[in-house]
Amino acid sequence: MSETPTATATSTGAGTFQSRLDIAGAPLIADEPVSLGGLGTGPGPYDLLAAALATCTTMTLRFYAQRKGWDIGEVSTHVTHHRDAAQQPADVFTREITLSPGMDPDRREELLGIANRCPVHKTLTAGATVATSLVEEGNVR
Repeated sequence: MSETPTATATSTGAGTFQSRLDIAGAPLIADEPVSLGGLGTGPGPYDLLAAALATCTTMTLRFYAQRKGWDIGEVSTHVTHHRDAAQQPADVFTREITLSPGMDPDRREELLGIANRCPVHKTLTAGATVATSLVEEGNVR
């Protein structure tokens, strides 16, 4: 995997939304569900964003525990996303972390705090700048 995150989405021509993704050299198909007019052939953009938060959280907790010399067993993070226009911000990500049973309560609490230090969590809560430009067809990456 590259040190600088890269992702490219190219429309496949199948359906309105289906895209072929290249994420750091790994191929994937993204789409929208049938209920939203897609073919339902892959995760949608918000599924991928939720997956980024779930993956980063799990990796951060494992990395932190390793540095502390803790054997914490399996870590699982489940993330859901919904929009609530009446709420600010309107996008709400709900994150549920499952740690191995029997872990010391103080250690569990420390790990819960560390979850908020995952880089994707920080990006989502701080906001980000998106710089956009058009590229001539022959110069596509």
